[in-house]
Amino acid sequence: MEIVAAVIGAKDAEFAIGHVQLEKPRSDELLVRLVAAGMCHTDLSVVAQATPFPLPAILGHEGVGVVEEAGSGVTEFKPGDPVVLSFTFCGVCRACRSGQPVYCDHWLPLNLLGGSRLDGSSAYSVGSGSVHGHFFGQSSFATHTVVNERAAVKAPADVPLPALAPFGCGVQTGAGAVFQVAAPQPGSDVVIFGAGGVGLSAVMAARLTPAARIIAVDVNPRRLRLAADLGATHTVNSADADAVETVRELTAGGADVAIETSGRVPVLGQAVRSLRSAGTCVVIGAPPLGSELAVDVPDLLGRGIRLVGTNQGDSAPRNTIPRLIDLYRAGVFPVDRIVTNYPFTAINQAVGDVRSGTAIKPVLLLDVAPDAAMSACRG
Repeated sequence: MEIVAAVIGAKDAEFAIGHVQLEKPRSDELLVRLVAAGMCHTDLSVVAQATPFPLPAILGHEGVGVVEEAGSGVTEFKPGDPVVLSFTFCGVCRACRSGQPVYCDHWLPLNLLGGSRLDGSSAYSVGSGSVHGHFFGQSSFATHTVVNERAAVKAPADVPLPALAPFGCGVQTGAGAVFQVAAPQPGSDVVIFGAGGVGLSAVMAARLTPAARIIAVDVNPRRLRLAADLGATHTVNSADADAVETVRELTAGGADVAIETSGRVPVLGQAVRSLRSAGTCVVIGAPPLGSELAVDVPDLLGRGIRLVGTNQGDSAPRNTIPRLIDLYRAGVFPVDRIVTNYPFTAINQAVGDVRSGTAIKPVLLLDVAPDAAMSACRG
């Protein structure tokens, strides 16, 4: 079928909206009509080729939509089902069988670096040439996509789908890092470096734990004010103050948990140094491949510091996402506060607004027919 997709053709180029051919779903796949898709830091990392996903490509990995067709082997979904899309996984390796699909043996080629199915095929093409897709198993910057059924999570019918777009990556990553990795104990001090979409999701999650202090660190005053509204007990503008010293002063010696979301190696170093003895630093932010952190190993050993990496907040989407949606429905996890909606055709404006700090979590509204999307783009 012919769809409309936003294609990135070269490093640092703008997205170009155009017609793309999409294969029918295979036996274990779903054809999904996208309603909305969130924009995440990793999408922009590919645009800059700090993450070397092959180009030309269809990105997008926070999609929500409605199943239009289910492959012959699919048993859990049917046409008309609303779904949240997340990452995909093989389902048969040791990690997948043990309930840790985010650490699937094939996670990188299936989601972040491959640009195709595991067999090397792509469901997307333009003319006689293929277009790289299957980004995080979904490539949701399009009016329709084909996904493996394992990448889909059923969504409740009573919540507007665009509100759920950020849950497929950014929200489950930030919240999962708090709930499933850090697990703050009563009276503990948590510091979160970076107040973007992932960091603010971590703030909202930390507010629901027994932590005594929740400290947000960023250089953007507007984001710090929002962090305070969402549950941070203290904020630190690291452009104006020494973040490490300020955190140590606020916590009488250092935080029990530091969560690093910015993806900047120097900031990760600050996160480690802000800890008290036996503290844990949870690393979420992803710097360019090959980035290394210089660590004072005797200090690490002598103070019992734990440095923990996590992918997607250690989430199993079909468990994590429904629980987070329940918190959203209960009014205690106000993801709407970090979202700015854009029409699909304003995708390049959304990119610019993220880079300038104007937008925290753009959500592209995609529920349009292909001809209408093209007409809007030309108009």
